[in-house]
Amino acid sequence: QVQLVESGGGLVQAGGSLRLSCAASGSFFSINDVGWHRQAPGKQRELVAAITRGGRTNYADSVKGRFIISRNNARNTVYLQMDSLKPEDTAVYYCNGRALLRGPVGPEYDYWGQGTQVTVSS
Repeated sequence: QVQLVESGGGLVQAGGSLRLSCAASGSFFSINDVGWHRQAPGKQRELVAAITRGGRTNYADSVKGRFIISRNNARNTVYLQMDSLKPEDTAVYYCNGRALLRGPVGPEYDYWGQGTQVTVSS
């Protein structure tokens, strides 16, 4: 099994910064594509940023220029650096990863973390 654990959330004032981490543990061969998603109260979950194992990234338009996703494959950890935070960034942030379990070839399995709360005050 694979566990994804997010950390780094908290309360910050508008204009401030936070760095989220998503650490993978358990039994797997590799963690491939990883995405950070967020869900605000009363809204649908949305993809914020994603990164491939090779480091290719993409971002939602709402966070481009403010958020940076990165990863350390040796540590099986993905980060989300969030700068110039706005009240509308307030949400629970979830990490989603696709894992190969037994080797370099085979089906990928999808895993989610439990989420970490980010609150941006105005």
